[in-house]
Order: sequence, then structure tokens, then C-alpha cells
Amino acid sequence: MQDEKKRPITFDWILFFAAPCLFSSNLIFGRGIQGEIGPFITAFIRWAGALLLIAPLIYQDRRACLAFIRHHTLLWLMLGILGMGICGGFVYWALTVTTASNATLIYTTSSLFIILFQWMFQGRRLIVREILGMMIAFTGVAVIVLKGDVGALRHLHFNIGDLGMLAAAIAFAVYSMLLRHPAVSTVAPFSLFGLLALSGALVLLPPALIEVAQGGLLPTTGTSYIKLAGIIVFASIMAFYSFQHSVRVFGPAMAGTTLYLMPPVSIIMAVLFLGERFESYHAVGIALVMAGVILATAPITVFKSKKTVL
Repeated sequence: MQDEKKRPITFDWILFFAAPCLFSSNLIFGRGIQGEIGPFITAFIRWAGALLLIAPLIYQDRRACLAFIRHHTLLWLMLGILGMGICGGFVYWALTVTTASNATLIYTTSSLFIILFQWMFQGRRLIVREILGMMIAFTGVAVIVLKGDVGALRHLHFNIGDLGMLAAAIAFAVYSMLLRHPAVSTVAPFSLFGLLALSGALVLLPPALIEVAQGGLLPTTGTSYIKLAGIIVFASIMAFYSFQHSVRVFGPAMAGTTLYLMPPVSIIMAVLFLGERFESYHAVGIALVMAGVILATAPITVFKSKKTVL
């Protein structure tokens, strides 16, 4: 539900639509990183690097940060485990044993889990047009993933990696909801991100060390470091800041709809920066996704009829 204390302004909407673009920058910087660096090593470097860049801001806001860690230790660690650990290293690992198509389709269900959990545990009302919009958007994602071929459903095979992506989708939903905890608003957004990067790095350190001990690959080339830098700056710091801001202003359910925009944005970025072809099914999928997101997120005043709730 939208935050009553802060009405959305232009800047809020800019960050709302920037979030999927920044998250999708993984397509540019993360392409080919699999096989070059171990998954948990990648995730640890990602959040440790983000922490180093944000450290000056944490120091300036150290009183609020220390108070948050001291009085809300469990919340702090849970946000790190869910948002950076499971949705970081665990996702990188899952992608080594499942297909990108399966991963994309499963991960976008996170916004569905957000609404489901809010309905189950927070008494959130289910708005019919919102559910319909999400179904349309999910159909658009499926069109993109299946390349417009419904028959491809017969060839989708699910494995343990898919279960890992499902766990990540659920974890991201819980993470989004926890971001609305009153204690979170006591810390400035960038300082909060730094604290979460710290907790994420802490929880990822043990599996990263185990991966190194077992011969996990470390970055050794300039290209690898450039990719990591892009992931740290764009897909981590800027992306999570935009998403956290969207959660504060619009609420977790509406912010979660940005996940549906990631596949279309990834396609456009692949065409622009990687020279990939734009197919007709891409256009259909993007149209469905945009229509669904607009229907699910448009202000109630846009609709003349009274909204129906379940």
C-alpha cells in the first residue's frame, strides 16, 4: 500500500522505472562472468565492493547505523541473508544448473508472492485490476521466455536450480516486505544500503571461502574486474537504492511489479549493446508486460468505476 506520508513525485517515478533498468545491467556486465568467477565468490566481491564504496556515508551516519544494528540485529542480518545472500550467491549458483529461461520465468513470480504474503499476514486487500494486470504481465514474460512458442512448454525441464530460483523469488518477496519495517526508515537510504551490503558480505564470506578452498575461480583478467565493477556500481548500489526508494514510496507490492519490466528492458539492452536481434515475439511480450504493469500500478483515479476487492 502506498506510503501516506509521501506522495509520489517525478523523482520517485524516475527511480521506479530506473530500478529494472539498473538490475538488468547485469546483462551487460555479467554476460560471460559465469565460468570466470565462482558464484559465491562473485556475490561476496559484489557486496564487499559495494560496502567499500558506501563506507564513507555509513561513517557520516554512524550513530543511526550503530543504533539500527544494536537494536535490530536480527532484522539487519535477515535483510542481508534474504536480499544479498539468497538473492545473490544462491541465484548465481542456481544459474549454473538451470536455464536462463526457467530462471527468468520463476524469479518474476516474486511480485506475486509479495501480494500473497501481504494478504496472508498483513490483511492487504486484493484488488482485481491489480491481479489481472500482474497476470497479463506474467503472460508477457512467458511469451518472451518461450520465444512465442507455446509448444516450448513441453521442453521445459525443472531441476534443483529451479527450486533455488523459487527460493530466491520467495526470499526477495520477504525482503521487500521487511524493507517497510518502521526501524528501516530511521536510517538514510544509502547508509541502509551500506549496512545491508555489510550483512550480505558477512553471510556470503563462509560459502565464498569454501568455494575458494574447493578450487573456485577468482577474477584474474581486466575484463572480469570491469564486469564486477559494473555489477557493483550499477546492478548493486544504484539498483538496490532505486528499489528501496520505490518500496518506501510506493509499497512492496507496487515496487515488486518492476520485476516484470526486467525481461523487456534486458531485451532492449541486448539489442542496443550486444547486437542481438529484435524478434516479433519480443514486441508482443513487451506490449503485454507494459499493459499489465500500467493496469496494476495506475492510480485509482484513472479508473471511473469503483475498484473491486477480494
